[in-house]
Amino acid sequence: MNEHVKNITPETTDLSRRSFLVGTAATGLVLGCAGVPGIDSAAAAAPASFEPSVWYAISPDGLVTVTCGKADMGQHIASTMAQIVCEELGAKWSDMRVALASNDPKFNDPVLGAQITGGSWSTMMNFDAMSRAGAAGRMALTEGAAAAMGVPASELVVRDSMIVHPKSKKQMSFAEIVKSGKATKTFTPDELKAIKLKTPDQYTMIGVSVPQLDIPSKTNGTAKYGIDVMLPGMAYGAVVTPPVRFGATVKSVDDSGAKKVPGFIKAVTLDDKTGTTSGWVVAVASTYANAKKAAQALKIAYDGGPNAKLSSQSLLDEAMRLQKLEDSGQFFVKDGDPNAAFGSAAKVLEAEYTTSINIHAPLEPMNATAEFKGDILHIYSGNQFATRSGAIAAGAAGIDPKFVVMHQMWLGGGFGRRLDADMMIPAVQAAKAVGKPVKVIYTRENDMTMDFSRPLTYQKVKAGVDGDGKLIAISHDVVSAWPTARWGIPDFLTPSVDKKGPLDSFTVNGADFFYTVPNHYVRAIKNELAHNATPSGQLRSVAPGWTFWAVESMIDEIAAAAGKDPAQFRISLLDGAGKNDGGAQRLRNTLLAAMGLSGYGTKQLPKGEGMGVACVSSQERATASWTACVAHVAVAPSGAVTVKKLTVATDVGTQVHPDNIRAQVEGAALWGLSLAMYEKATLKDGGIEQTNFDSYTPLRMSQTPEVAVAVIANGEKATGVGEPAVTVVAPAIGNAIFNASGARVRALPITAEAVKASMKA
Repeated sequence: MNEHVKNITPETTDLSRRSFLVGTAATGLVLGCAGVPGIDSAAAAAPASFEPSVWYAISPDGLVTVTCGKADMGQHIASTMAQIVCEELGAKWSDMRVALASNDPKFNDPVLGAQITGGSWSTMMNFDAMSRAGAAGRMALTEGAAAAMGVPASELVVRDSMIVHPKSKKQMSFAEIVKSGKATKTFTPDELKAIKLKTPDQYTMIGVSVPQLDIPSKTNGTAKYGIDVMLPGMAYGAVVTPPVRFGATVKSVDDSGAKKVPGFIKAVTLDDKTGTTSGWVVAVASTYANAKKAAQALKIAYDGGPNAKLSSQSLLDEAMRLQKLEDSGQFFVKDGDPNAAFGSAAKVLEAEYTTSINIHAPLEPMNATAEFKGDILHIYSGNQFATRSGAIAAGAAGIDPKFVVMHQMWLGGGFGRRLDADMMIPAVQAAKAVGKPVKVIYTRENDMTMDFSRPLTYQKVKAGVDGDGKLIAISHDVVSAWPTARWGIPDFLTPSVDKKGPLDSFTVNGADFFYTVPNHYVRAIKNELAHNATPSGQLRSVAPGWTFWAVESMIDEIAAAAGKDPAQFRISLLDGAGKNDGGAQRLRNTLLAAMGLSGYGTKQLPKGEGMGVACVSSQERATASWTACVAHVAVAPSGAVTVKKLTVATDVGTQVHPDNIRAQVEGAALWGLSLAMYEKATLKDGGIEQTNFDSYTPLRMSQTPEVAVAVIANGEKATGVGEPAVTVVAPAIGNAIFNASGARVRALPITAEAVKASMKA
């Protein structure tokens, strides 16, 4: 993540359904919100609670409620935040509870920055701040207990929600100290920074697989997701989307058929000034079933707009045209002079790598419920980027963002899809049009055809080696839509090294690898045609999902051309020279760990089988989790590929919850396998052709291989684990296919046809 991203001034922030204060221009307005079932809000509401930080409160009964400022979409980040606080606070785990943050201005944290959940940043960016918050609470409680017991604070021991004075045998529970009112110490930002935190050898909670706090409510049904929201007098909305992904407009709407549907209220044509949607209509009715029937009965005429004739091939052709232009794009990396090095190289290799459009498809369909209460707009939804989404909802309503109250719900899957707020727009405009709360739920077809997808990408890589087979130069052009640029937030863009203006580094991260190559260019090229026709978003793994596909495939191609083992060739490049100091060694260690665990290079494999390696520094150089994979595949004469085993090693620095880390890495590896082998969306006549899981086909359980995971926890700063393993799997599989069959594949997803064609070539 770019360092300056943290300094974004939020227009709104995330929220829970706790009571909170919304600031207005002149006064504070108190807004009451119902408690979220499955989240303990009683402790936070208790009048005598002790709040050593905005991020948690301790109630008179001793319960500690940690407020999570991140979206919890099944990755248990709320429990992780609680576990970090618990370690330094000294609380008993059974006393811990979690809540989801509101858009109370107090949660606009100057340290943690924008309330966004993505990039595998959450634990990495919050670990220190939440640790200090926990430590501050422990110190305040200790001082309060010392005052109440009449003993020196330095002689007290804190453990399991108790503060004990061993000499006198006196003790007080957290509950008793809170009730006493003696815990009053506050900390300035400088004092918080000065707190000496525990060292890894002192941890008693961090590194322990404690029960996740959100699982009971999610298994007994009391946890409420956005789709579960019910409000008095609520109506339902079903959206009708145009046949073109973006750029269409509504010419006319005939609702005569919809009026025959019982409970039909109104058809609302969206007037979306935010530019998030185009050509949408929402049918509003008394029930969701009737809203869907009414939507199907509407007769809508469209103007298809400028993108109505475009296809995946159109976008690819444009990408290839742009790459050939010497002055297109901006430089992300510009080290040395690759062009001069190619002139003196003993061997030069060139290759093109492509990835297709990919869809998020979270299990819980996109949804939002909107309600106007006077001047205040309430939005109930699960969202990954509340800072931006509040502004989108406000724009849809035509009001100031400070009058938007966002109720953060549990997310039934996000994977980057819920970084966008399109589902809020039909709910907001429908609620405004009919004068009552409206819940909008997408059908699976809506969700797939209007997804802010992973963009189609085209990459051209050129490499040169000297007479000793040493890599001396790489040039790497990356052409795609620019998802982050679409957000319109300048601080999320990166200044180009050639001073040509900002670029979307979230389309090229990963191309700035940790291998030592003296001459290295990376050029980011925006495919404006794809950018407009297929508005793209961030899908789990972001740019490294395609940049490492190219980088790690090319490294193997270079090793093969030089007659060297691809794993040993990587190790020679990970020498830690210059700017690669430190990071290269950690990446080298993960590669060695994956090789050792998989038995790479030590097994005699049957004919048609092979192992391939890849190693990555995802998500970004500044926020890397060092990850390596060895893929074991079997390739049939028909070109059909069976992935037999994936061995993944990852360096996470400090592991908070070992079981959760393994689950995240396993899930990420399987997601990477799904993208590598099975998932593909296509554009035809401006629209996405795949509308459900019969035509968009993610990995099935029957296709799941064995996954072995090695976690390296070395006490360094905690890193993220939700996405890195996604990025390493595809190139490892591609490289394994080459070792098994001699076929070199350069397009995702990998097909039997492509493998067979390469085998024949």
